[in-house]
Amino acid sequence: MKLVCEGINLSEAVLKVVKACAGKTTIPVMECIKLSARNDNLTLTATDGEISIQKKIKAEIYEEGDICVPGRYFSDFIKKLEGEQITLAVEDGRMELTYADSQTYMQVLPADDFPKVDVDIDENSVVIATDELKRLITSTSFCCATDDSRPILKGCQIVITGEDICVTALDGFRLATAFGKVVSSTSQNMEIICPARTLNEIEKMLPAGEGNTELKIQRGLILVCVDDTVLTSRLYNGDFIKKENIIPKSFQTVVRVDRNLLKASIERAAILVRNDKNSLIIFDISSDKIEISSNSEIGNVQEPVKAQAEGKDLKIAMNSKFIIDAINALSEDEAVLSFNNNVQPFICQNENVKDSLYLILPVRTSNIA
Repeated sequence: MKLVCEGINLSEAVLKVVKACAGKTTIPVMECIKLSARNDNLTLTATDGEISIQKKIKAEIYEEGDICVPGRYFSDFIKKLEGEQITLAVEDGRMELTYADSQTYMQVLPADDFPKVDVDIDENSVVIATDELKRLITSTSFCCATDDSRPILKGCQIVITGEDICVTALDGFRLATAFGKVVSSTSQNMEIICPARTLNEIEKMLPAGEGNTELKIQRGLILVCVDDTVLTSRLYNGDFIKKENIIPKSFQTVVRVDRNLLKASIERAAILVRNDKNSLIIFDISSDKIEISSNSEIGNVQEPVKAQAEGKDLKIAMNSKFIIDAINALSEDEAVLSFNNNVQPFICQNENVKDSLYLILPVRTSNIA
């Protein structure tokens, strides 16, 4: 294999695909980026078995071929050559990189053992406005679980019914669900569970501005193509928790409050408990305010925030990170918090546009009378 390409193009491509390289693995080729030189294109591919990213760039190909380079080392090295024109040549089990008046050599692996990446996925298609897809991902994926105790909770449930799409994520302590519309769908009813990591990588790929994005789904796989970048990923199998059984239907206390004032007060109260396991803060709700407090060996905070509350007075404890994440995900100036008691889950929503909902389990503590 021998080719010439611009360093800036190669660096941008490597930085995109290296995210799919496996981290800790006993299979060295899974830590690699596969380089395939064909016609006038250099195709870079990486996969860890769950997610695969492929990117094509223009190059002058003098000798076609395939080779695998160590992903992290190659990425870090090429990043330092963005202003150079680079020649890549493979011979005798190593790659020569020529740039300016310099040469560098890097060990490579044959491409024969690199896993086959399936990009022939087109059984089902969903087209959605790009900005809508971004909103649905950023509004929910942060609530996915991060540990492997219940793998299915590391993904978001995506349900399409006619023109409606609903994305839901939960980790056992909180839940996020967001609603939107699709432009078109080949199936009127569809449900998949997509890894949060995959959705976050898709969100980073999406361009700014108007336009639509197509999701292709087939045989437990999802594919998204943006410009010359193709991402494929496995989907999770299993039954997702039914949110209808978790979200309360009615509430005894409903509070309307300025979102920015509430957020600022919670963030201050959270500082003193950030090293505690639950980062515990307490809301003491009355008819005209929420009194927010936290207490640790560092000190204590007690701040009133003006609010309009309907229903019973309430004192409830919660994880400060969970409530901050929920408030950050809202888009309006006014937030609505709805409660029943200090042991049942409560929800946060926008005041007007109910396109998302956040549910949080309170923390049981002896500090609540």
